[in-house]
Amino acid sequence: MNHQHMHVENPRFYEISAAIGFAGQRRRVYDGLVRLSDVRPGDRVLDVGCGTGYLSGRVARAVGPDGRVEGIDPSTSVVAYANERAAPNATSRVAGAEELPYDDGSFDAVVSCLAAHHIGADYRGRAFAEMYRVLKPGGRLVIADFRPPTGRLSRLAIGAFTRHAAEHVPLLDLALGAGFEIVETGHRWPVLAYVRAVRPR
Repeated sequence: MNHQHMHVENPRFYEISAAIGFAGQRRRVYDGLVRLSDVRPGDRVLDVGCGTGYLSGRVARAVGPDGRVEGIDPSTSVVAYANERAAPNATSRVAGAEELPYDDGSFDAVVSCLAAHHIGADYRGRAFAEMYRVLKPGGRLVIADFRPPTGRLSRLAIGAFTRHAAEHVPLLDLALGAGFEIVETGHRWPVLAYVRAVRPR
């Protein structure tokens, strides 16, 4: 599907779906992604496809009161939901990943979880190039999305999040194509694949 974006429009339903899909382990999984990103107190971090702001909230705890988390998402409803519940050092705005409204080298880290499959395939290369652009040299990227389902359990977990078919998004190829240096790839329970990368200095 080559639409520019496939929006999440019902934030409360999404939160219920996420609770089911992660079987009560969402905080643990997301905190693991935060650790992978190596965010530090005082960092400025961008959450691409922030949705309801759950990952932004976990990052906000890690960067502390001297840090800042910015989230972007194309859905006005989820951005409003996220901002109503945001930590004091976090905010979200309506924007697409393929045209980030930030200056070059604005962020110490970029994080993203379960957003890449919502970006139309024709726009993903641009989105990764934009993530590269807004990172400082040496800045870190951690991006996670669905890995291909391998059995009934993983199909059920993915189905809790999305009605459209779980499409494999080639995170590694996209990161390499944008110029990132790959640090690590791997899986996170229950259905995530992730890429850790850096913008070369």
